[in-house]
Amino acid sequence: MARPAHYRNPPPQEEGYADALIPAAPGKAPRGRAAGLNPANRFATTRLHVLGEHWDAAGSESAGQVQTHILPDKTQHLINRVDSPDVGFDWTLNPYRGCEHGCIYCYARAYHEYLGYSCGLDFETRILAKLEAPRLLRRELAAPSWRGETIIMSGITDCWQPLDLKLKLARACLEVLVDFRQPVALITRSRRILRDLDLIQELHRHRAVRVNLSLTTLAPRLAAKMEPRASAPQERLKAIAALAKAGVPVMVMVAPVIPGLTDREIPAILQAAAEAGAHSAEYALVRLPYQVKALFLDWLKREQPLQATRVESLIRGMRSGQLYDSRSGIRNTGQGVLAKQIQDVFQLYARRAGLDKPLPKLNHAAFRKPASNGQMDLFGT
Repeated sequence: MARPAHYRNPPPQEEGYADALIPAAPGKAPRGRAAGLNPANRFATTRLHVLGEHWDAAGSESAGQVQTHILPDKTQHLINRVDSPDVGFDWTLNPYRGCEHGCIYCYARAYHEYLGYSCGLDFETRILAKLEAPRLLRRELAAPSWRGETIIMSGITDCWQPLDLKLKLARACLEVLVDFRQPVALITRSRRILRDLDLIQELHRHRAVRVNLSLTTLAPRLAAKMEPRASAPQERLKAIAALAKAGVPVMVMVAPVIPGLTDREIPAILQAAAEAGAHSAEYALVRLPYQVKALFLDWLKREQPLQATRVESLIRGMRSGQLYDSRSGIRNTGQGVLAKQIQDVFQLYARRAGLDKPLPKLNHAAFRKPASNGQMDLFGT
């Protein structure tokens, strides 16, 4: 039997595409969400194929609103070891798995499949919350084996995503970090981080914190489609300004750079970040592992139909004909003439904006371990 015209199989030569049928015709994503698809989990042995007319009839799963579901994560460990030579850090913590920001390009979507969910709509609507995160963090920082190494907070999904306004796990974890004067680098694309400015300032008093704030585009409409529940670009610039005014070192992450869509904005983003008070800047090329490829291409055809073919071609041109190259040292920068042009443009305008210097090193000497009874050690003040 012939398959309906509005379905296709992913190209078999492209590693990591969904092997379930995926709606290919442009349509509507659920309101306030970037993903219009919920592809089958790549580890699942059973595949559910939903015909287009049934998908549309679902209403809330097409053009309507899909609610966020908060699920308890009963993990017993919070600080995770990172074994990757090109990420620049060894330890990370995050109280959430999945991210309500719903950025369509997010490489972290692939991790949701390890939990049994889809990397599509599930990633931004089924969020696992580590409700015991503050307690676990306190226990692990107090362990005799922990020596106060730098931790990255939000290494995968954003701690300051919308639901944290209710759960406040990011703030509770920061309170623990303050108690220990634990050196930490915070990563976000949300102005909600300013809610916790008092705690960040306390860590900064011991030179134990820095903030990396991601800025993909300055175009509000593009950001609203691409990063639907993240803070608007101007709000992120305001967050940079507020942090800088408080003396906190801030790096702007121009990430991800999407060739043919956002790469032309690099000079303007760097200038705006510098005017807001950013101290430094870095960039990373868009990364599309596994089924994130299919999600991103579907979004392109739906939201950027006139540019979709060119953007895909440019990405492939920097990935040896593929949509992703997982090799360390390559995955964040790409290869080829265009990749070198992007690197050169970034370095030139970062230097012009004064953002080519590294952030100050974090102070590990301030780390301390409070006594278990809540009183400080005699020499730990």
